[in-house]
Amino acid sequence: MSNQNNGGWSRREFLKTAALAASGALFGSPSDSPAAEPPPETTRIRLVSIPGVCVAPQYVSDELLRSEGFTDVQYVKLKLDELYKAFASGNVDISMAYVPPFIIQIEAGEPILLLGGVHAGCYELFGSDRVRAVRDLKGKTVAIPALGSPHHVFLASMAAHVGVDPRKDINWVTHPVPESVRLLAETKIDALMAFPPVAQELRAKKIGHIVANSGSDRPWSQYFCCMVAGNREFVRKHPVATKRAMRALLKSADICALEPERAARTLMDKGFTKGYDYALQTMKELPYGKWRDFDPEDTVRFYSLRLHEVGMMKSTPQRIIANGTDWRFLNELKKELKA
Repeated sequence: MSNQNNGGWSRREFLKTAALAASGALFGSPSDSPAAEPPPETTRIRLVSIPGVCVAPQYVSDELLRSEGFTDVQYVKLKLDELYKAFASGNVDISMAYVPPFIIQIEAGEPILLLGGVHAGCYELFGSDRVRAVRDLKGKTVAIPALGSPHHVFLASMAAHVGVDPRKDINWVTHPVPESVRLLAETKIDALMAFPPVAQELRAKKIGHIVANSGSDRPWSQYFCCMVAGNREFVRKHPVATKRAMRALLKSADICALEPERAARTLMDKGFTKGYDYALQTMKELPYGKWRDFDPEDTVRFYSLRLHEVGMMKSTPQRIIANGTDWRFLNELKKELKA
């Protein structure tokens, strides 16, 4: 952990900020403190490390996780197309990621539990001059990292919501994200979906223009984008560890909201991003405090219906909620953290 002089967090400073966040209520009352609970059943916790800084709370949570009793905090480096399978296989214990692919995995019977929401607003749709609204995607060429990727799933949901059939009306092409950015700049594609820090880069370089922003455009802005999920067996065997890890992640979300400069610097110092300015912009733009306000079950219901519309799943929202969610830790922590 970097020291204070180079802009990073010292351990004392990090924990002090966490304790003072949310007007001193972040740690709850003394009787609800981590010290009053049993120790975690395991001292190892494995989270994901993926391209993108929107999942910043898990990257700045290292010291808080250690204060919760985790002595072995691991970040498993994954590509986006490996992310969700890592939860199912048990290679990742608990972490944050975009919601709809989790729902698809749950319907397929994978052992994943959604545990709570963190924030909205990851994704932005950028288009060329030929695309001024989502409905203009009909007949256009859109770049995504892979079919079934979060980018694909989100944009397919957006398209179907305005009457564009993503299975027939859009010409999907797959490219690595940097290649897609270049193609949009050269107007060789019509649109792409981006999340931080790529969205901030596109805006700064004036590549394309924003067609839709999930952080401000309804209905997307009213639902969680990223949620916390866990491997089902990990949650079953380690309920105390699960709650303690959740507590650290939610406190870290508050830190991202209250101390964006230090959170962005931590991402830089720990090697999770190379661009401080884009990271800082992300910390300031994303509503990291929304875990207190939105209902995660509403988000699961909303996206389950959208996925049903585009033919990506057949299950009812009720079945997904029954088989793939566990809100007990979140409900306890909302009381404890005065949410």
